[in-house]
Amino acid sequence: MKLSLFDRVALALATAFLGLIALRPLITPEVAQAQTAQDHLFIEPGIHMLLSPDRTRQTQGKIVVDLTTGNIWGFPTSRDTPYPIDSAKPQPGTSLPMYLGKFDLNGMRSQ
Repeated sequence: MKLSLFDRVALALATAFLGLIALRPLITPEVAQAQTAQDHLFIEPGIHMLLSPDRTRQTQGKIVVDLTTGNIWGFPTSRDTPYPIDSAKPQPGTSLPMYLGKFDLNGMRSQ
């Protein structure tokens, strides 16, 4: 079966467009993001002094704010480091959250 000029042009265009779709990631690659999809959490940069609401515990650590509820959590690191380190144990440390308080986010909407 012999192809007509119209068939050849249609096949050439289809091949060209499929090639463009296949080569698009090489021309404009997607940007890799190191952030998670948890955009409802705000992690305060730096290390801060954490003081429990009952004033029984004071330590250094990271502050995390839940932007949907306004809850403020502190993750103790016990040192001036951004993550918990326990030099006595070979396993990585785990920091348990400490409830620090709450922001009244609804109060901003009422004013």
